[in-house]
Amino acid sequence: MPPIKLVSIFKRFSMPHTSRWHPDATGSTGAMLTTFCPQMSPTISRCLPQLLNGLKVSRRVEVGGGFASGIASLGEIEVLKITQFVSIWGCNLSRRGNNGVTFYRPLRMPEGYHCLGHYCQPNDRPLHGYLLVAREVDGYFQESDHISNIVKLPALVEPIDFTLIWSPDDGSEEKYGECAYIWLPQPPDGYKSMGYFVTNKLEKPVVGEVRCVRADLTDRCETYRLMFNISSKCKNFLVQIWSTRACHRGMLGRGVPVGTFHCGSYKGTEKELPIACLKNLNSTLPTMPNIDQIHSLINHYGPTVFFHPKEIYLPSSVSWFFENGVLLHRDGMSSGEAILVCGTNLPTDGRNDTVCWMDLPTDGCRDKIINGNLESAKLYAHVKPALGGTFTDIAMWVFCPFNGPSTLKLGIVNISLGKIGQHVGDWEHITLRICNFTGELFSIYFSQHSGGEWVDAYNLEFIEGNKAIVYSSKSGHASYPRPGLYIQGSSKLGIGIRNDCARSHLFIDSSTHYEIVAAEHLRRNDIVEPGWLQFMREWGPTIVYSSRTKLDNFIDRLPLKIRFPVANIFRKLPAELFGEVGPTGPKEKNNWEGDERG
Repeated sequence: MPPIKLVSIFKRFSMPHTSRWHPDATGSTGAMLTTFCPQMSPTISRCLPQLLNGLKVSRRVEVGGGFASGIASLGEIEVLKITQFVSIWGCNLSRRGNNGVTFYRPLRMPEGYHCLGHYCQPNDRPLHGYLLVAREVDGYFQESDHISNIVKLPALVEPIDFTLIWSPDDGSEEKYGECAYIWLPQPPDGYKSMGYFVTNKLEKPVVGEVRCVRADLTDRCETYRLMFNISSKCKNFLVQIWSTRACHRGMLGRGVPVGTFHCGSYKGTEKELPIACLKNLNSTLPTMPNIDQIHSLINHYGPTVFFHPKEIYLPSSVSWFFENGVLLHRDGMSSGEAILVCGTNLPTDGRNDTVCWMDLPTDGCRDKIINGNLESAKLYAHVKPALGGTFTDIAMWVFCPFNGPSTLKLGIVNISLGKIGQHVGDWEHITLRICNFTGELFSIYFSQHSGGEWVDAYNLEFIEGNKAIVYSSKSGHASYPRPGLYIQGSSKLGIGIRNDCARSHLFIDSSTHYEIVAAEHLRRNDIVEPGWLQFMREWGPTIVYSSRTKLDNFIDRLPLKIRFPVANIFRKLPAELFGEVGPTGPKEKNNWEGDERG
Protein backbone atom coordinates (compact mmCIF):
# COMPACT_ATOMS: atom_id res chain seq x y z
CA MET A 1 0.00 0.00 0.00
CA PRO A 2 1.61 3.34 -1.02
CA PRO A 3 1.98 5.95 1.72
CA ILE A 4 -0.99 8.25 2.21
CA LYS A 5 -0.45 11.71 0.80
CA LEU A 6 -1.44 14.38 3.29
CA VAL A 7 -2.75 17.29 1.29
CA SER A 8 -3.19 20.62 3.04
CA ILE A 9 -6.83 21.05 3.97
CA PHE A 10 -6.60 24.84 3.89
CA LYS A 11 -6.99 24.71 0.12
CA ARG A 12 -9.97 26.46 -1.43
CA PHE A 13 -13.06 24.36 -1.00
CA SER A 14 -16.15 24.68 -3.17
CA MET A 15 -19.26 23.46 -1.41
CA PRO A 16 -20.53 20.51 -3.49
CA HIS A 17 -24.15 19.50 -3.56
CA THR A 18 -25.06 17.37 -0.56
CA SER A 19 -27.13 14.35 -1.44
CA ARG A 20 -29.21 11.87 0.48
CA TRP A 21 -30.25 8.34 -0.36
CA HIS A 22 -33.88 7.92 -1.36
CA PRO A 23 -35.87 4.69 -1.58
CA ASP A 24 -37.43 3.38 -4.73
CA ALA A 25 -40.29 5.75 -5.54
CA THR A 26 -42.54 2.83 -6.32
CA GLY A 27 -42.20 1.52 -2.77
CA SER A 28 -41.76 -1.99 -4.12
CA THR A 29 -41.23 -4.47 -1.33
CA GLY A 30 -39.20 -6.63 -3.65
CA ALA A 31 -36.62 -3.93 -4.37
CA MET A 32 -33.01 -4.76 -3.66
CA LEU A 33 -31.78 -3.04 -0.52
CA THR A 34 -29.06 -0.48 -1.18
CA THR A 35 -27.29 1.95 1.11
CA PHE A 36 -25.65 4.07 -1.54
CA CYS A 37 -26.42 7.69 -2.24
CA PRO A 38 -27.56 8.68 -5.76
CA GLN A 39 -24.11 9.34 -7.21
CA MET A 40 -23.37 5.60 -7.33
CA SER A 41 -24.97 3.73 -10.17
CA PRO A 42 -26.52 0.28 -9.61
CA THR A 43 -23.75 -1.21 -11.76
CA ILE A 44 -21.03 0.17 -9.49
CA SER A 45 -23.05 -0.89 -6.47
CA ARG A 46 -23.14 -4.47 -7.70
CA CYS A 47 -19.44 -4.38 -8.51
CA LEU A 48 -18.36 -2.96 -5.14
CA PRO A 49 -17.47 -6.34 -3.58
CA GLN A 50 -15.23 -7.08 -6.55
CA LEU A 51 -13.66 -3.62 -6.31
CA LEU A 52 -12.96 -4.09 -2.61
CA ASN A 53 -11.49 -7.51 -3.32
CA GLY A 54 -9.44 -6.20 -6.22
CA LEU A 55 -6.22 -6.38 -4.24
CA LYS A 56 -6.86 -9.99 -3.30
CA VAL A 57 -5.15 -12.21 -5.85
CA SER A 58 -5.84 -15.59 -4.31
CA ARG A 59 -8.46 -17.35 -2.22
CA ARG A 60 -5.54 -18.62 -0.15
CA VAL A 61 -5.23 -15.27 1.59
CA GLU A 62 -5.22 -16.15 5.28
CA VAL A 63 -7.14 -13.12 6.55
CA GLY A 64 -10.09 -11.43 4.86
CA GLY A 65 -10.46 -13.96 2.05
CA GLY A 66 -14.21 -14.16 2.60
CA PHE A 67 -14.90 -10.45 2.89
CA ALA A 68 -17.74 -9.21 0.64
CA SER A 69 -18.25 -12.72 -0.73
CA GLY A 70 -21.95 -12.76 0.14
CA ILE A 71 -21.76 -15.63 2.65
CA ALA A 72 -20.33 -16.18 6.12
CA SER A 73 -19.10 -19.43 7.65
CA LEU A 74 -20.02 -19.64 11.35
CA GLY A 75 -18.67 -23.15 11.84
CA GLU A 76 -21.26 -25.86 11.34
CA ILE A 77 -23.59 -23.30 9.77
CA GLU A 78 -23.13 -21.12 6.72
CA VAL A 79 -25.35 -18.05 6.38
CA LEU A 80 -26.32 -15.83 3.46
CA LYS A 81 -27.78 -12.34 3.68
CA ILE A 82 -31.23 -11.77 2.11
CA THR A 83 -32.31 -8.21 1.23
CA GLN A 84 -35.10 -8.87 -1.26
CA PHE A 85 -38.49 -9.18 0.44
CA VAL A 86 -42.18 -9.62 -0.21
CA SER A 87 -44.67 -7.87 2.04
CA ILE A 88 -46.89 -10.18 4.12
CA TRP A 89 -48.96 -7.68 6.11
CA GLY A 90 -48.79 -4.04 7.11
CA CYS A 91 -50.40 -2.23 10.02
CA ASN A 92 -50.95 1.56 10.07
CA LEU A 93 -52.50 3.72 12.78
CA SER A 94 -52.41 6.98 10.82
CA ARG A 95 -53.78 8.13 7.48
CA ARG A 96 -50.29 9.01 6.30
CA GLY A 97 -49.28 5.38 6.76
CA ASN A 98 -46.08 6.14 8.67
CA ASN A 99 -47.25 5.06 12.12
CA GLY A 100 -47.06 1.33 11.79
CA VAL A 101 -44.98 -1.64 10.72
CA THR A 102 -44.81 -4.09 7.85
CA PHE A 103 -43.82 -7.75 8.03
CA TYR A 104 -41.77 -9.32 5.24
CA ARG A 105 -40.63 -12.72 4.03
CA PRO A 106 -37.75 -13.46 1.63
CA LEU A 107 -38.65 -13.00 -2.02
CA ARG A 108 -36.91 -16.25 -2.88
CA MET A 109 -34.81 -18.80 -1.02
CA PRO A 110 -31.41 -19.78 -2.43
CA GLU A 111 -31.11 -23.48 -3.07
CA GLY A 112 -29.99 -25.40 -0.01
CA TYR A 113 -30.65 -22.57 2.44
CA HIS A 114 -33.44 -22.36 5.00
CA CYS A 115 -35.44 -19.49 6.48
CA LEU A 116 -35.00 -18.84 10.22
CA GLY A 117 -37.80 -16.28 10.66
CA HIS A 118 -39.43 -13.21 9.13
CA TYR A 119 -38.46 -9.54 9.06
CA CYS A 120 -40.31 -6.47 10.34
CA GLN A 121 -39.60 -2.75 10.23
CA PRO A 122 -41.43 0.57 10.81
CA ASN A 123 -43.21 2.21 7.87
CA ASP A 124 -41.61 5.63 8.38
CA ARG A 125 -38.34 4.73 6.65
CA PRO A 126 -37.04 3.08 3.48
CA LEU A 127 -36.67 -0.68 3.45
CA HIS A 128 -33.33 -1.11 5.19
CA GLY A 129 -32.75 -4.47 6.74
CA TYR A 130 -31.89 -8.07 6.11
CA LEU A 131 -32.50 -11.66 7.08
CA LEU A 132 -29.89 -14.38 7.36
CA VAL A 133 -30.78 -17.73 5.85
CA ALA A 134 -28.75 -20.78 6.80
CA ARG A 135 -27.54 -24.14 5.58
CA GLU A 136 -25.63 -26.88 7.35
CA VAL A 137 -21.99 -27.34 6.34
CA ASP A 138 -21.32 -30.95 5.38
CA GLY A 139 -18.37 -32.63 7.03
CA TYR A 140 -17.50 -29.72 9.34
CA PHE A 141 -15.78 -30.75 12.57
CA GLN A 142 -13.54 -29.19 15.17
CA GLU A 143 -10.53 -30.69 16.92
CA SER A 144 -12.66 -31.19 20.02
CA ASP A 145 -15.15 -33.27 17.99
CA HIS A 146 -12.43 -35.79 17.13
CA ILE A 147 -11.24 -35.99 20.73
CA SER A 148 -14.68 -36.38 22.30
CA ASN A 149 -15.88 -38.87 19.66
CA ILE A 150 -19.46 -37.65 20.20
CA VAL A 151 -21.98 -37.92 17.38
CA LYS A 152 -23.65 -34.52 17.08
CA LEU A 153 -27.25 -33.85 16.26
CA PRO A 154 -28.01 -32.00 13.02
CA ALA A 155 -27.34 -28.26 13.17
CA LEU A 156 -30.72 -27.39 11.60
CA VAL A 157 -34.06 -29.14 12.07
CA GLU A 158 -37.72 -28.43 11.44
CA PRO A 159 -39.86 -27.23 14.36
CA ILE A 160 -42.31 -29.71 15.85
CA ASP A 161 -45.21 -27.23 15.81
CA PHE A 162 -46.22 -23.55 15.81
CA THR A 163 -47.85 -21.49 18.57
CA LEU A 164 -50.06 -18.56 17.62
CA ILE A 165 -48.70 -15.52 19.48
CA TRP A 166 -50.90 -12.72 18.20
CA SER A 167 -53.43 -11.67 15.57
CA PRO A 168 -55.50 -8.49 15.18
CA ASP A 169 -58.47 -10.76 14.43
CA ASP A 170 -59.40 -11.15 18.12
CA GLY A 171 -63.15 -10.78 17.75
CA SER A 172 -63.22 -7.09 18.68
CA GLU A 173 -64.42 -4.26 16.48
CA GLU A 174 -60.94 -2.78 16.32
CA LYS A 175 -59.23 -3.80 13.08
CA TYR A 176 -55.94 -2.95 11.43
CA GLY A 177 -56.84 -3.71 7.84
CA GLU A 178 -56.30 -7.26 6.63
CA CYS A 179 -55.56 -9.87 9.27
CA ALA A 180 -52.18 -11.33 10.07
CA TYR A 181 -51.06 -14.11 12.38
CA ILE A 182 -47.72 -14.18 14.21
CA TRP A 183 -46.48 -17.69 14.99
CA LEU A 184 -43.61 -18.91 17.14
CA PRO A 185 -41.94 -22.13 15.95
CA GLN A 186 -41.75 -24.74 18.71
CA PRO A 187 -38.27 -26.30 18.59
CA PRO A 188 -37.41 -29.87 19.57
CA ASP A 189 -35.44 -30.42 22.78
CA GLY A 190 -31.90 -29.13 22.42
CA TYR A 191 -32.81 -26.57 19.75
CA LYS A 192 -33.74 -22.88 19.63
CA SER A 193 -36.08 -20.81 17.47
CA MET A 194 -34.46 -17.88 15.69
CA GLY A 195 -37.54 -15.81 14.88
CA TYR A 196 -41.27 -15.57 14.35
CA PHE A 197 -43.25 -16.61 11.30
CA VAL A 198 -46.03 -14.38 9.91
CA THR A 199 -48.97 -15.46 7.75
CA ASN A 200 -52.13 -13.79 6.46
CA LYS A 201 -54.20 -16.92 7.06
CA LEU A 202 -55.19 -18.70 10.26
CA GLU A 203 -53.78 -21.96 8.98
CA LYS A 204 -50.55 -23.00 10.68
CA PRO A 205 -47.42 -22.64 8.57
CA VAL A 206 -45.84 -25.77 7.15
CA VAL A 207 -43.01 -26.89 9.45
CA GLY A 208 -40.74 -27.41 6.48
CA GLU A 209 -40.73 -23.66 5.75
CA VAL A 210 -38.50 -22.76 8.70
CA ARG A 211 -35.61 -24.25 10.66
CA CYS A 212 -34.58 -24.29 14.32
CA VAL A 213 -30.90 -24.30 15.33
CA ARG A 214 -29.08 -26.59 17.74
CA ALA A 215 -28.76 -24.77 21.06
CA ASP A 216 -24.95 -24.84 21.29
CA LEU A 217 -24.76 -22.95 17.97
CA THR A 218 -26.88 -20.09 19.32
CA ASP A 219 -26.45 -17.13 21.63
CA ARG A 220 -28.91 -15.10 23.68
CA CYS A 221 -30.59 -12.06 22.15
CA GLU A 222 -32.49 -9.15 23.67
CA THR A 223 -35.05 -6.56 22.64
CA TYR A 224 -33.52 -3.43 21.18
CA ARG A 225 -35.84 -0.78 19.72
CA LEU A 226 -39.59 -0.72 20.18
CA MET A 227 -41.16 -0.59 16.73
CA PHE A 228 -44.87 -0.83 17.49
CA ASN A 229 -47.54 -1.17 20.21
CA ILE A 230 -50.58 -3.22 19.26
CA SER A 231 -53.62 -3.22 21.54
CA SER A 232 -55.94 -6.20 21.87
CA LYS A 233 -59.17 -5.35 23.68
CA CYS A 234 -60.60 -8.82 24.13
CA LYS A 235 -57.38 -10.27 25.51
CA ASN A 236 -56.87 -7.16 27.63
CA PHE A 237 -53.16 -6.82 27.07
CA LEU A 238 -50.77 -4.96 24.83
CA VAL A 239 -48.47 -6.66 22.35
CA GLN A 240 -45.27 -4.96 21.33
CA ILE A 241 -43.03 -5.51 18.31
CA TRP A 242 -39.32 -5.06 18.96
CA SER A 243 -36.16 -5.27 16.89
CA THR A 244 -33.58 -7.58 18.46
CA ARG A 245 -29.84 -7.68 18.98
CA ALA A 246 -27.31 -10.07 20.49
CA CYS A 247 -26.73 -9.86 24.24
CA HIS A 248 -22.99 -10.46 23.81
CA ARG A 249 -21.73 -7.72 21.53
CA GLY A 250 -18.53 -5.80 20.93
CA MET A 251 -15.18 -6.87 19.57
CA LEU A 252 -15.17 -10.17 21.50
CA GLY A 253 -18.87 -10.94 21.18
CA ARG A 254 -19.82 -13.88 18.98
CA GLY A 255 -23.58 -13.31 18.78
CA VAL A 256 -24.87 -12.97 15.19
CA PRO A 257 -28.35 -11.40 14.82
CA VAL A 258 -30.38 -13.00 12.03
CA GLY A 259 -32.55 -9.92 11.40
CA THR A 260 -35.77 -11.18 12.98
CA PHE A 261 -38.10 -9.37 15.41
CA HIS A 262 -39.65 -10.14 18.79
CA CYS A 263 -43.35 -10.10 19.59
CA GLY A 264 -44.18 -10.00 23.28
CA SER A 265 -46.18 -8.57 26.14
CA TYR A 266 -45.73 -4.98 27.27
CA LYS A 267 -45.18 -6.17 30.84
CA GLY A 268 -41.68 -7.22 29.93
CA THR A 269 -41.92 -10.36 32.05
CA GLU A 270 -39.73 -12.42 29.71
CA LYS A 271 -36.37 -12.82 31.45
CA GLU A 272 -35.10 -14.65 28.38
CA LEU A 273 -36.63 -14.29 24.95
CA PRO A 274 -38.10 -17.40 23.29
CA ILE A 275 -35.91 -16.70 20.27
CA ALA A 276 -32.12 -16.59 19.97
CA CYS A 277 -29.41 -15.40 17.61
CA LEU A 278 -26.64 -17.43 16.04
CA LYS A 279 -23.15 -17.82 17.48
CA ASN A 280 -20.04 -17.55 15.34
CA LEU A 281 -17.85 -20.49 16.32
CA ASN A 282 -15.40 -19.94 13.47
CA SER A 283 -12.44 -18.46 15.33
CA THR A 284 -10.69 -17.37 12.13
CA LEU A 285 -13.43 -14.79 11.33
CA PRO A 286 -12.95 -15.33 7.58
CA THR A 287 -15.35 -12.53 6.54
CA MET A 288 -13.26 -9.78 8.16
CA PRO A 289 -11.38 -7.50 5.72
CA ASN A 290 -7.62 -7.71 5.30
CA ILE A 291 -5.33 -4.70 5.53
CA ASP A 292 -5.64 -3.74 1.85
CA GLN A 293 -9.42 -4.01 1.98
CA ILE A 294 -9.49 -1.84 5.12
CA HIS A 295 -7.61 0.90 3.30
CA SER A 296 -10.06 0.57 0.39
CA LEU A 297 -13.02 0.89 2.76
CA ILE A 298 -11.66 4.03 4.42
CA ASN A 299 -10.74 5.56 1.07
CA HIS A 300 -14.26 4.84 -0.17
CA TYR A 301 -16.37 5.70 2.90
CA GLY A 302 -14.16 7.93 5.05
CA PRO A 303 -16.39 10.81 6.28
CA THR A 304 -15.60 14.50 6.03
CA VAL A 305 -15.69 16.10 9.50
CA PHE A 306 -16.81 19.75 9.46
CA PHE A 307 -16.03 22.08 12.36
CA HIS A 308 -18.06 25.15 13.27
CA PRO A 309 -16.98 28.35 11.44
CA LYS A 310 -16.31 30.00 14.82
CA GLU A 311 -14.44 27.03 16.28
CA ILE A 312 -11.17 28.09 17.92
CA TYR A 313 -10.35 24.77 19.66
CA LEU A 314 -9.37 22.78 16.57
CA PRO A 315 -7.94 19.25 16.36
CA SER A 316 -4.34 18.25 15.76
CA SER A 317 -2.33 15.11 15.30
CA VAL A 318 -1.03 13.43 18.44
CA SER A 319 2.57 13.91 17.31
CA TRP A 320 2.01 17.67 16.87
CA PHE A 321 0.53 17.77 20.39
CA PHE A 322 3.65 16.12 21.80
CA GLU A 323 6.27 18.04 19.86
CA ASN A 324 4.77 21.42 20.77
CA GLY A 325 5.47 21.14 24.46
CA VAL A 326 2.81 19.08 26.27
CA LEU A 327 4.29 17.60 29.46
CA LEU A 328 4.00 14.33 31.36
CA HIS A 329 3.46 14.93 35.08
CA ARG A 330 4.00 12.37 37.82
CA ASP A 331 2.55 12.38 41.31
CA GLY A 332 5.03 13.91 43.76
CA MET A 333 7.13 15.59 41.04
CA SER A 334 7.19 19.39 40.94
CA SER A 335 7.66 19.65 37.17
CA GLY A 336 6.73 17.71 34.09
CA GLU A 337 8.90 16.04 31.48
CA ALA A 338 8.75 16.49 27.73
CA ILE A 339 7.01 13.73 25.77
CA LEU A 340 8.81 12.26 22.77
CA VAL A 341 7.05 12.73 19.45
CA CYS A 342 6.30 9.00 19.15
CA GLY A 343 5.23 8.80 22.80
CA THR A 344 7.73 6.06 23.69
CA ASN A 345 8.50 7.54 27.11
CA LEU A 346 4.86 7.34 28.23
CA PRO A 347 3.97 4.65 30.82
CA THR A 348 2.44 1.67 29.00
CA ASP A 349 1.70 -0.83 31.75
CA GLY A 350 -1.98 -1.06 30.81
CA ARG A 351 -3.51 0.48 33.94
CA ASN A 352 -4.79 3.82 35.13
CA ASP A 353 -3.55 4.45 38.65
CA THR A 354 -3.87 8.28 38.38
CA VAL A 355 -0.22 8.76 39.40
CA CYS A 356 0.68 10.43 36.10
CA TRP A 357 -1.09 12.60 33.56
CA MET A 358 -0.51 15.05 30.71
CA ASP A 359 -0.83 18.81 30.96
CA LEU A 360 -0.07 21.88 28.90
CA PRO A 361 3.04 23.97 29.52
CA THR A 362 2.69 27.24 31.40
CA ASP A 363 4.78 29.26 28.96
CA GLY A 364 3.79 30.97 25.70
CA CYS A 365 3.28 27.63 23.94
CA ARG A 366 0.08 27.01 25.89
CA ASP A 367 -2.16 29.20 23.73
CA LYS A 368 -0.71 27.73 20.56
CA ILE A 369 -1.48 24.19 21.70
CA ILE A 370 -5.00 25.07 22.85
CA ASN A 371 -5.92 26.27 19.35
CA GLY A 372 -4.77 23.00 17.76
CA ASN A 373 -3.35 22.51 14.28
CA LEU A 374 -5.87 21.53 11.65
CA GLU A 375 -3.26 20.99 8.94
CA SER A 376 -1.65 18.14 10.90
CA ALA A 377 -4.95 16.63 12.08
CA LYS A 378 -5.98 13.13 11.08
CA LEU A 379 -8.44 10.49 12.28
CA TYR A 380 -7.08 7.42 14.06
CA ALA A 381 -8.83 4.22 12.98
CA HIS A 382 -9.51 1.17 15.14
CA VAL A 383 -10.86 -1.73 13.05
CA LYS A 384 -12.69 -4.49 14.90
CA PRO A 385 -15.27 -7.26 14.40
CA ALA A 386 -18.92 -6.47 15.13
CA LEU A 387 -22.03 -8.64 15.40
CA GLY A 388 -20.01 -11.84 15.61
CA GLY A 389 -17.68 -10.92 12.76
CA THR A 390 -20.47 -10.46 10.19
CA PHE A 391 -19.88 -6.69 10.26
CA THR A 392 -16.77 -4.55 10.63
CA ASP A 393 -16.67 -1.48 12.87
CA ILE A 394 -14.17 1.21 11.91
CA ALA A 395 -13.98 3.53 14.92
CA MET A 396 -12.34 6.78 13.78
CA TRP A 397 -10.98 8.88 16.63
CA VAL A 398 -10.23 12.60 16.40
CA PHE A 399 -8.00 14.33 18.95
CA CYS A 400 -8.38 17.94 20.06
CA PRO A 401 -5.76 19.42 22.44
CA PHE A 402 -8.47 21.37 24.26
CA ASN A 403 -12.19 21.18 24.91
CA GLY A 404 -13.76 24.62 25.15
CA PRO A 405 -16.17 25.98 27.78
CA SER A 406 -19.89 25.32 27.65
CA THR A 407 -22.77 27.68 26.91
CA LEU A 408 -26.11 27.30 28.67
CA LYS A 409 -29.33 27.93 26.75
CA LEU A 410 -32.32 29.12 28.77
CA GLY A 411 -35.04 29.69 26.22
CA ILE A 412 -33.89 32.66 24.16
CA VAL A 413 -31.09 33.51 26.61
CA ASN A 414 -27.54 32.16 26.21
CA ILE A 415 -25.22 32.20 29.23
CA SER A 416 -21.51 31.44 29.15
CA LEU A 417 -20.55 29.01 31.91
CA GLY A 418 -16.95 30.13 32.18
CA LYS A 419 -14.63 27.20 32.91
CA ILE A 420 -17.44 24.66 33.08
CA GLY A 421 -16.90 22.11 30.34
CA GLN A 422 -13.34 22.96 29.42
CA HIS A 423 -10.49 20.48 29.84
CA VAL A 424 -7.16 19.52 28.32
CA GLY A 425 -7.14 16.67 25.82
CA ASP A 426 -10.38 15.66 24.10
CA TRP A 427 -10.97 12.36 22.30
CA GLU A 428 -14.16 11.99 20.23
CA HIS A 429 -15.06 9.37 17.65
CA ILE A 430 -17.43 8.17 14.98
CA THR A 431 -17.85 4.53 13.97
CA LEU A 432 -18.53 3.21 10.49
CA ARG A 433 -20.37 -0.13 10.48
CA ILE A 434 -19.61 -2.10 7.30
CA CYS A 435 -21.52 -5.19 6.20
CA ASN A 436 -19.03 -8.02 5.68
CA PHE A 437 -21.42 -9.84 3.32
CA THR A 438 -21.42 -7.07 0.72
CA GLY A 439 -18.88 -4.41 1.74
CA GLU A 440 -21.64 -1.79 2.00
CA LEU A 441 -21.81 0.98 4.58
CA PHE A 442 -24.70 0.05 6.88
CA SER A 443 -24.70 2.83 9.49
CA ILE A 444 -22.54 5.36 11.34
CA TYR A 445 -22.35 5.95 15.08
CA PHE A 446 -22.05 9.57 16.22
CA SER A 447 -20.51 9.92 19.69
CA GLN A 448 -22.00 12.75 21.73
CA HIS A 449 -20.31 13.34 25.07
CA SER A 450 -21.27 10.35 27.27
CA GLY A 451 -23.65 8.81 24.71
CA GLY A 452 -24.41 8.84 21.01
CA GLU A 453 -26.67 7.55 18.24
CA TRP A 454 -26.59 5.16 15.28
CA VAL A 455 -27.78 6.64 11.98
CA ASP A 456 -28.57 4.30 9.09
CA ALA A 457 -26.82 4.95 5.79
CA TYR A 458 -29.98 6.07 3.97
CA ASN A 459 -30.40 8.90 6.50
CA LEU A 460 -26.91 10.38 6.18
CA GLU A 461 -25.70 13.40 4.25
CA PHE A 462 -23.04 12.55 1.67
CA ILE A 463 -20.29 14.49 -0.02
CA GLU A 464 -18.18 13.35 -2.97
CA GLY A 465 -19.75 9.98 -3.62
CA ASN A 466 -20.19 7.68 -0.63
CA LYS A 467 -18.36 9.80 1.94
CA ALA A 468 -20.72 10.86 4.72
CA ILE A 469 -20.68 14.25 6.44
CA VAL A 470 -20.05 14.58 10.17
CA TYR A 471 -20.64 17.85 12.01
CA SER A 472 -18.48 18.52 15.07
CA SER A 473 -20.10 20.80 17.65
CA LYS A 474 -18.49 24.11 18.61
CA SER A 475 -16.08 23.87 21.57
CA GLY A 476 -17.29 20.43 22.74
CA HIS A 477 -16.60 18.43 19.52
CA ALA A 478 -19.60 16.08 19.82
CA SER A 479 -20.57 14.51 16.49
CA TYR A 480 -23.91 14.97 14.72
CA PRO A 481 -25.34 13.94 11.33
CA ARG A 482 -26.93 17.34 10.52
CA PRO A 483 -26.08 21.00 11.01
CA GLY A 484 -28.06 22.95 13.58
CA LEU A 485 -28.47 23.41 17.32
CA TYR A 486 -28.55 20.33 19.57
CA ILE A 487 -29.40 20.81 23.24
CA GLN A 488 -27.86 18.52 25.82
CA GLY A 489 -30.67 18.66 28.33
CA SER A 490 -34.31 19.29 27.44
CA SER A 491 -35.06 20.25 23.85
CA LYS A 492 -38.74 20.51 24.76
CA LEU A 493 -38.06 23.17 27.40
CA GLY A 494 -35.22 24.75 25.42
CA ILE A 495 -32.92 24.35 28.43
CA GLY A 496 -29.48 22.75 28.39
CA ILE A 497 -25.95 22.91 27.04
CA ARG A 498 -25.66 24.20 23.48
CA ASN A 499 -24.07 22.04 20.77
CA ASP A 500 -23.87 24.20 17.64
CA CYS A 501 -23.00 22.54 14.32
CA ALA A 502 -22.44 24.13 10.92
CA ARG A 503 -20.45 23.58 7.76
CA SER A 504 -17.38 25.70 7.16
CA HIS A 505 -13.97 25.75 5.49
CA LEU A 506 -12.57 23.99 8.57
CA PHE A 507 -12.73 20.27 7.93
CA ILE A 508 -10.85 16.98 7.80
CA ASP A 509 -11.30 14.51 4.96
CA SER A 510 -10.79 11.23 6.78
CA SER A 511 -10.65 9.25 3.53
CA THR A 512 -7.13 10.63 3.02
CA HIS A 513 -6.17 12.01 6.45
CA TYR A 514 -6.16 8.90 8.61
CA GLU A 515 -3.93 6.38 10.34
CA ILE A 516 -4.87 2.80 11.23
CA VAL A 517 -3.69 2.36 14.82
CA ALA A 518 -5.24 -1.00 15.72
CA ALA A 519 -6.89 -4.01 14.07
CA GLU A 520 -6.63 -6.95 16.46
CA HIS A 521 -8.07 -9.48 14.01
CA LEU A 522 -5.14 -9.05 11.62
CA ARG A 523 -1.74 -10.68 11.77
CA ARG A 524 0.53 -9.07 14.34
CA ASN A 525 2.88 -7.48 11.81
CA ASP A 526 0.11 -5.92 9.69
CA ILE A 527 -0.49 -3.08 12.16
CA VAL A 528 2.00 -1.80 14.75
CA GLU A 529 0.12 0.05 17.45
CA PRO A 530 1.71 3.41 18.35
CA GLY A 531 3.22 3.78 21.82
CA TRP A 532 0.85 6.55 22.90
CA LEU A 533 -2.14 4.23 22.37
CA GLN A 534 -0.97 2.14 25.34
CA PHE A 535 -1.09 5.17 27.68
CA MET A 536 -4.11 4.43 29.88
CA ARG A 537 -3.90 7.49 32.10
CA GLU A 538 -5.50 10.91 31.66
CA TRP A 539 -4.63 13.10 28.69
CA GLY A 540 -5.33 16.13 30.86
CA PRO A 541 -5.08 17.02 34.54
CA THR A 542 -7.77 16.39 37.11
CA ILE A 543 -9.16 19.85 37.75
CA VAL A 544 -10.84 20.64 41.02
CA TYR A 545 -12.66 23.95 41.00
CA SER A 546 -15.90 25.26 42.38
CA SER A 547 -17.94 24.89 39.19
CA ARG A 548 -20.62 22.85 40.89
CA THR A 549 -20.92 25.40 43.68
CA LYS A 550 -21.03 28.27 41.22
CA LEU A 551 -23.61 26.46 39.15
CA ASP A 552 -25.75 25.76 42.24
CA ASN A 553 -25.61 29.44 43.16
CA PHE A 554 -26.58 30.34 39.62
CA ILE A 555 -29.54 27.94 39.66
CA ASP A 556 -30.70 29.29 43.04
CA ARG A 557 -31.05 32.75 41.48
CA LEU A 558 -33.33 31.51 38.69
CA PRO A 559 -37.11 32.08 38.78
CA LEU A 560 -39.00 29.27 40.51
CA LYS A 561 -40.76 28.35 37.27
CA ILE A 562 -37.56 27.10 35.66
CA ARG A 563 -35.30 26.52 38.68
CA PHE A 564 -36.23 22.89 39.30
CA PRO A 565 -36.26 21.82 35.60
CA VAL A 566 -32.78 23.33 35.18
CA ALA A 567 -31.51 21.61 38.34
CA ASN A 568 -32.87 18.25 37.18
CA ILE A 569 -31.23 18.65 33.77
CA PHE A 570 -27.82 19.44 35.23
CA ARG A 571 -27.97 16.52 37.64
CA LYS A 572 -28.23 14.22 34.59
CA LEU A 573 -25.24 15.73 32.75
CA PRO A 574 -21.97 13.72 32.81
CA ALA A 575 -19.32 14.61 35.37
CA GLU A 576 -16.70 15.22 32.66
CA LEU A 577 -18.73 18.20 31.48
CA PHE A 578 -17.70 19.96 34.67
CA GLY A 579 -14.02 19.29 34.24
CA GLU A 580 -13.76 17.09 37.31
CA VAL A 581 -11.69 14.31 35.70
CA GLY A 582 -9.17 14.45 32.86
CA PRO A 583 -10.23 12.34 29.84
CA THR A 584 -8.50 9.04 29.09
CA GLY A 585 -7.31 7.84 25.70
CA PRO A 586 -9.20 5.66 23.22
CA LYS A 587 -7.99 2.30 24.49
CA GLU A 588 -9.20 3.04 28.01
CA LYS A 589 -12.78 3.65 26.82
CA ASN A 590 -15.26 0.84 27.36
CA ASN A 591 -16.29 0.96 23.69
CA TRP A 592 -12.75 0.03 22.60
CA GLU A 593 -13.70 -3.62 23.08
CA GLY A 594 -17.40 -3.16 23.81
CA ASP A 595 -20.29 -2.04 21.65
CA GLU A 596 -21.31 1.58 21.23
CA ARG A 597 -23.83 3.15 23.60
CA GLY A 598 -26.97 3.42 21.56
